[in-house]
Amino acid sequence: MHIHILGICGTFMGGVAILAKSAGYTVTGSDLNVYPPMSTQLENAGIKLYKGYDASLFDEINPDLIVVGNVMKRGMGVIERMLNEKRAYVSGPQYLYEHYLRHKTTLAVAGTHGKTSTSAMLAWILEKNGKNPGFLIGGIPRNFGLSARDTDSDYFVIEADEYDCAFFDKRSKFVHYHPDVAILNNLEFDHADIFNSIDDIKRQFHHLVRTVPGNGLVVYPHDEQGIIDVINMGLWSNKAIAGDKEHLHVKVLKEDCSAFSLYHGEDYICDVNYACTGLYNIKNALCAIEAAAFIGIDYKDAALSLESFMLPKRRMELVGSVGSINIYDDFAHHPSAILCTSKGLRDKIGTSKRLIAVFEPRSNSMKLGANKDELADSFAYADHSFIYAPDSVSWDIDKIKAGHENLEIIHDFDTLLDAVCAFVHDGDEILIMSNGNFNGIHQKLYTRLKEKYA
Repeated sequence: MHIHILGICGTFMGGVAILAKSAGYTVTGSDLNVYPPMSTQLENAGIKLYKGYDASLFDEINPDLIVVGNVMKRGMGVIERMLNEKRAYVSGPQYLYEHYLRHKTTLAVAGTHGKTSTSAMLAWILEKNGKNPGFLIGGIPRNFGLSARDTDSDYFVIEADEYDCAFFDKRSKFVHYHPDVAILNNLEFDHADIFNSIDDIKRQFHHLVRTVPGNGLVVYPHDEQGIIDVINMGLWSNKAIAGDKEHLHVKVLKEDCSAFSLYHGEDYICDVNYACTGLYNIKNALCAIEAAAFIGIDYKDAALSLESFMLPKRRMELVGSVGSINIYDDFAHHPSAILCTSKGLRDKIGTSKRLIAVFEPRSNSMKLGANKDELADSFAYADHSFIYAPDSVSWDIDKIKAGHENLEIIHDFDTLLDAVCAFVHDGDEILIMSNGNFNGIHQKLYTRLKEKYA
């Protein structure tokens, strides 16, 4: 069977391609932007890539099934020909369930924030405890070095995204996954391009809850009101409330939250020291440990597995150091994530060093101004913050500077780079946050600072 994937270079669709190839299918794909690292990963797997979405693609290939990514729209040549010729097509999430997940014990991780880190934690716990899981994660877990893999294991870990499936299926992707175990990390308003309100998102999350079987498990933190609202809409499965004193909870041992004592009820389990910071990562860890316990992994074994866990790429990743200046890259792109991420780094470095935040509002919600009222305050733990605001930001972002004298809004990238380089001095910690490549600022800033302090 020949499968062709439209929009193949996205992390999710690229993962679908890897799984289909591993299953023995002939796999090809198209995308507008064919570039590393995903293009390299796909080509190394023997997947031929085509650039663009012209209708003439089907003069060259004749696939048995077309998997349509959510970047595809009506009016695109390849889509119009696909429909006119009545070719077989399916969304990526539907393909994944029908051809793969329905044969597995599926552990899904959903939430506005922390999906990638928690999925990576859970996959690593299963790996360390002999489960040899398959996985599809919306980032690159550094313990594995790839975003998706197929194994002969009964277990599969998937990052469960609430974004829509395709132009013909506007439900959230995770509705298709039918997981045996669902982690619901948190829920806030995001994806303003497809959701009108937080209630719309809660409804989609509850659709996910409705698909978990009665003998399955839903894991959620005790203090996330958005998720509690979803659970109160109805739950028909087992539940584990992470952080609740009657369930799995912790005593934090270090101010930066890189060590904690684990308890279940009043019972002490073990101490954990791991390479993560921030209370939000402890919450992620608790949920992952609870999920692993449901499939038979002892609490202590699961927790101690995290001592060798490395956060995925672009999650508080050290890009490089120039003398005593450290440059970090993080995927934070929502005010809550910016606040939690920067607090985690502040707790790690203390108050003797300056924390410089550099942020790109690249998500659709940020460009539309959906979270504009919270944005300025989310930089509370930084000593100075730079926000890059190109023309794609459709609201008057300069207004948020009022009352925030340590906040700079810069509309030109080269000017931004000059300003950051001029401001930074020895001993500073630079935290760059974006869910895109931010014009390659990480390496450019590193190079400029090396020249400055040569």
